[in-house]
Amino acid sequence: MENAAAVEAMEGIGSSVAVLAGFVREATGAEAGSSSVAGAASLVGAGSVAGVGSVGAAGLGVAGDPLRDEADAWLDVLAETARLEARVAALKVQAGAGFVAAAAAFTAPDASASERDALEMSVTAEVAGALTVSEGAAARFLEESARLSTNLPLTLAALGAGTLSWQHGRIMCDETEGLSAEAAAVFEAHFLDPDAPNPARGCPAGELTPARFRAKARYWRERHHPVSIEKRHHKSVEDRRLEYAPDRDGMAWLPAYLPADQAAGIWNRTTAAARAMQGPTETRTLTQLRVDAFASWSLEPAQRVAGGVDVPSPKAQVLVTVPVFSLLGLSEEPATLDGYGLIPPSMARRLVADGATSFLRVLTDPRDGAPLEIGRTSYRVTKPMRQWLRLRDAKCTFPNCNNHSLDNDADHILAWADGGGTGVANLGQPCPKHHRLKHSTAWQPVGATRHAPPGWISPMGRSYPAEQQDWEPPACQNYR
Repeated sequence: MENAAAVEAMEGIGSSVAVLAGFVREATGAEAGSSSVAGAASLVGAGSVAGVGSVGAAGLGVAGDPLRDEADAWLDVLAETARLEARVAALKVQAGAGFVAAAAAFTAPDASASERDALEMSVTAEVAGALTVSEGAAARFLEESARLSTNLPLTLAALGAGTLSWQHGRIMCDETEGLSAEAAAVFEAHFLDPDAPNPARGCPAGELTPARFRAKARYWRERHHPVSIEKRHHKSVEDRRLEYAPDRDGMAWLPAYLPADQAAGIWNRTTAAARAMQGPTETRTLTQLRVDAFASWSLEPAQRVAGGVDVPSPKAQVLVTVPVFSLLGLSEEPATLDGYGLIPPSMARRLVADGATSFLRVLTDPRDGAPLEIGRTSYRVTKPMRQWLRLRDAKCTFPNCNNHSLDNDADHILAWADGGGTGVANLGQPCPKHHRLKHSTAWQPVGATRHAPPGWISPMGRSYPAEQQDWEPPACQNYR
């Protein structure tokens, strides 16, 4: 994308945003019933999408009523804002593809496969830093940008025109994944080209909610895919997996990607078991009973926990940071489970009492919440420096990386061969991926101390400071 075109697009979007913002400021400062926002649509193009601004707001007065007109104008502002978001998304796609192309120009024609892989990792990390997202999200964005820029021109054009949202664009990318360029073109034309041999019926794709559009797109894809569903299913079975996603309040998600018949069988079996447990004295909901049945079947040996179902305590190496008084049962300060986050103190106490066979307990100072000591139960600490790094950093310190400490490597920041010592202040614990990136590109960790993890400097010279641990004093101060 030419720089002049990028500047022009940004200026156009910026002008539209400024106009909308001006009307919002004027309207929110005016008395009810004013028409201060009514001209927004005509000046920035709102209402140009079919159905927007053409019909009055039902139940908000009659035509010509100032209040109804103002409400209608606010909807026009919302619609135009959505169009601007789509145009910005198109510009981001072009910028992402442009950066990849510009970075590729630095690669020597005779570069090895490992050198090209290192450049790709570095480019992804650079984009992740610029967008303040994870590297996984950046990689997905760059993949979508490449697909939109090369195989889905109608989708990118609709984004740029504001008639298709970014969510719809991502669905187009998802549902054309694995298709040949020719099949993707037929798929895209079906939904976005009214002159296609077999255009989609009903309202335009951009006027469907993303969920509805996905359902239509997936149905059409399944019906018209050039490869039979039997072959595709056989291949997809190889990708089956179980995932783990921490959530708030001591909870987590455990989604599984598996064959549909197995998923349906598991769902039906747990539902039948849950219904069998229902009775006049059962207080749990069907949803709760279904989860409890699934957990009780999945875990052994069993231990009685809240909810009345036998489920076990986990048996794996963990690092649990526990406030002293929480461990003693004198306060309800949350503990921290390595790789997850805050957990209820009762969970921490249970882990201490009968938890992992390989276990490290960390007590925190009741005055400021900082680490007080690394204790031991059944796990013998033979590498205290390594454990201190785990405690200091908690995860890979590379910008936006979430790999928790058990997966990571202890590494010299200044290499031993270059005079670097082995003190904690010269050590980091990058995950294997970013350990390789450090040694194969210009990404460099900097500024570590005994109590602070290192930040990073990117090949473009951008600085990403370290993510500090948020030690906090406990809410309970009655230890004095």
